[in-house]
Amino acid sequence: MKYRVIPVTAFQQNCTLLWCENSKKAAVVDPGGDLEKVIAAAEQEGVEIEKILLTHAHIDHAGGTAELSKSKSLPIEGPHLGDKFWIDGIAQQCSMFNFPLCEGFTPDRWLDDGDSVQVGEEILDVIHCPGHTPGHVVFYNKNDQVALVGDVLFNGSIGRTDFPQGNHQELIDSIKNKLFPLGEDVEFIPGHGPGSTFGQEMQSNPFVR
Repeated sequence: MKYRVIPVTAFQQNCTLLWCENSKKAAVVDPGGDLEKVIAAAEQEGVEIEKILLTHAHIDHAGGTAELSKSKSLPIEGPHLGDKFWIDGIAQQCSMFNFPLCEGFTPDRWLDDGDSVQVGEEILDVIHCPGHTPGHVVFYNKNDQVALVGDVLFNGSIGRTDFPQGNHQELIDSIKNKLFPLGEDVEFIPGHGPGSTFGQEMQSNPFVR
């Protein structure tokens, strides 16, 4: 599996274009906005976007979802049903965070813990990791030992839990009980900022050591 991180929106959210090397089929993970950058990246890499994957439904991660889905006829997979209220309130999110008005949407497939999603010939395991939002999911490629963790875990930090239905203890439990057991060598792409490994965060992250 190959991937390219594309920072989008004023929040510099890490939208990720990931693809299968064999088939050149790709997915866009968390298209928060600046879709022209995402589409240009796909053209530069010579890949065909076949679906949208969402870790959670905060506006900086999901704001461009409806537009991209409609313009390219792409199915939407994720997040977990627990984030439906965030999608239903996406217009209010736009107003609250001074984003351009964007359309709501309904995922073609809500995801649960233990599900998997397919991109070309690549399989990603779905891990439900509530805390930052109740419906947050993580996408994990076992073969390449890479996880797309959204806003659950960052290099040296963790996701905020002061938004509606956030839960600090749930977030800590998600990280320690669901992500860290995957292995110290697993590299992760966070929703913002530089990546890291689970091993590095186990050793040095003050929030989860």
